[in-house]
Amino acid sequence: MAAVTDQVDVPRAPAMRKTPKGTFDIVFRNASFGSALLVLVLLAGIMASMIIGGWPAFREMGLGFITSSIWDTQNDQYGAWPAIVGTLTTAFLALLIGVPLSLGIAVFLTQLAPPWFKQPVSTAIELLAAVPSIIYGMWGLFVFVPLFAAYVQQPVSRVVEGMPIVGTILYAASPSGLGILSAGIILAFMIIPFIASIVRDMLDQIPSVLRESAYGIGATTWEVVRHVLVPQAGVSIIGACMLGLGRALGETMAVTFVVGNANRLSSSIMDPGSTIASRIANEFNEAIGLQLNALIALGCILFFVTFVVLVIARILVSRVKAF
Repeated sequence: MAAVTDQVDVPRAPAMRKTPKGTFDIVFRNASFGSALLVLVLLAGIMASMIIGGWPAFREMGLGFITSSIWDTQNDQYGAWPAIVGTLTTAFLALLIGVPLSLGIAVFLTQLAPPWFKQPVSTAIELLAAVPSIIYGMWGLFVFVPLFAAYVQQPVSRVVEGMPIVGTILYAASPSGLGILSAGIILAFMIIPFIASIVRDMLDQIPSVLRESAYGIGATTWEVVRHVLVPQAGVSIIGACMLGLGRALGETMAVTFVVGNANRLSSSIMDPGSTIASRIANEFNEAIGLQLNALIALGCILFFVTFVVLVIARILVSRVKAF
């Protein structure tokens, strides 16, 4: 007996309107292009506004604005040289102190730290990166500066007084704890978390077979770090250092607390000084007329210095890649 099958008509879903082929790709491409173009427009706008705002100071004082050391608000005489030197010196000291410590932290966490100790240290490093700069400045002013004056500046000044070169660089005429070196040390504490975190992540990305092969042929830990890890992560290390340098050059509040804010050039890194960022922070609210133009011109110089640092970083990265 033949089986009888009932046919049930299933209602079809209404046909969806098809999107023209390639529409999403075009939208995505245009959105990506617009995002990239927005960055260039913002950069050009910032550069143009800084140049326009600072042009009266450059026009009034010419090259002397960069080379002069005078900052006289009463007579409208302004010179940026002490602030430029202070900015470069504090950033250099920060790198000189911070980079070796950051590399040591990264190598320790990736090569030597036991598992139970690695995670707490890594978390502490990341937490330090999240601390606001004003907290570093307050800690530096109320805790670090008094200790630095009592246990470093005063004893060192007594020892090096009268010595050639060393006595000039490390002697503090008034050992209050404030100065270029104090600002450099605070900046070093601030850039260490950034450099150490980036270098640690890059070292973790290196294939373990390279390290195991080096250990297999009898290489020591130092030889593995020197001849395997550092060459492999060289580009990333340079990039991390340039990132730290960029933050050190533009840091404002922490430096303003501890640098001393003295508009003078001193051959000693123990003496108070100023940076471009601290000068702008101290005077911008009350500045009018040519003084305001001079402060904007200082910002323009800082922008140019940062741009030069970026160019140098690109050149170094390209040379490392070439090798």
